[in-house]
Amino acid sequence: MRNPFKNIGPGALIAAAFIGPGTVTVCTLAGVQFGYGLLWAMTLSIVATVILQETAARIGLVSGKGLSQVLREQLPDGILRKLILGLVLAAIVVGNAAYEGGNISGGVLGLQALGNDGIIHLKGFQLNGYSLLIGAVAFVLLYIGNYKVLEKVFLVLVILMSLSFVITAILTGPDLFDLLKNAFIPGVPEGSLLMIIALVGTTVVPYNLFLHASLVNQKWEDKRELPAARKDTIIAVVLGGIVSMCIIIAAAAINGSIVDGAAGLAQSLEPLYGEAARYCIGLGLFAAGVTSAITAPLAGAYVAQGCLNLDGNQQSKPFRSTWMLILFTGVLLATFGIKPIAIIQFAQIANGILLPVIAGILIWLANRANLLGEHKNSTLKNAISLVILIITLILGGKVILTVIGSL
Repeated sequence: MRNPFKNIGPGALIAAAFIGPGTVTVCTLAGVQFGYGLLWAMTLSIVATVILQETAARIGLVSGKGLSQVLREQLPDGILRKLILGLVLAAIVVGNAAYEGGNISGGVLGLQALGNDGIIHLKGFQLNGYSLLIGAVAFVLLYIGNYKVLEKVFLVLVILMSLSFVITAILTGPDLFDLLKNAFIPGVPEGSLLMIIALVGTTVVPYNLFLHASLVNQKWEDKRELPAARKDTIIAVVLGGIVSMCIIIAAAAINGSIVDGAAGLAQSLEPLYGEAARYCIGLGLFAAGVTSAITAPLAGAYVAQGCLNLDGNQQSKPFRSTWMLILFTGVLLATFGIKPIAIIQFAQIANGILLPVIAGILIWLANRANLLGEHKNSTLKNAISLVILIITLILGGKVILTVIGSL
């Protein structure tokens, strides 16, 4: 019998990476505040993510190198290259360390929705045992350093996450006609502009581009496998987008309520749709937190390896040292409930600048015949990519202005 999972590649990791606790929270708030009205924004996000991730994967597979290494080799030597590589390091390595606490905390909220709070009292301190558990799971999987193991684990977690949120959406009994109409016909309800930007921004994630370009070479070794890599990307990103839509749909069932995130959504849905809704949301949030808690350190390690021209594979000392630093920072922040506001704000500004910069550089790289040869961008892909570049400029600018306004 043919194995349907044989040709599944790093797409599962990419889908899991962008459906983190932040995405779950944003989608929850979008559904609660605007019902189905912003589903079209998620459709737009899916298209933009497919284009950008396919470009990154194509560059990675054809060149046989990670995106940060390609940047280091293709950018002309001088101040521009140093600035861009420095920006990449700051946004992704420092940023992922700052956000890692939120990834782990999201997984903790999922477990808490299923049972007790997981708090451990130790000599006058309150520690969160669940964050230590999630950190330990992430550590073991990353330390093994085997792509095939990660791929299988993530496939299980993505299936768990997908089923959890899809079942929750079905339990709410959505209006299919209204759902489809809002998924494909744009509308901007009053006061929704910032939420539209947040929905697109939480799906189009800079570090995923670097992660994808590196992992694609772990699965395939020949550029003749590009069709398989492209198919894997499209299926995974569309599936991830559908899962995000299901969160919006589930949250729309309590439209107008006061809910601060996915944990609140689980509590609000339980009286209406029974314990099954709470358990499904809890499992989905747990899976979202665990997967992001693994992919963020992994992406940071690949970026540092390429930008700093470090030798070695996933078992090398520099590679492991990088992801350990990011993971341990996250576990520390989540366990003690610390929020490094200044570092997070710095990371948000760096990522706001990085997103349009990387989108522009991807278009430039995708048109370099000396890098991609016959696999360079077509005219149609360039036209679509330019539209996406404009979107990333708007997103990046909004992120920067929001952070500056909060200082």
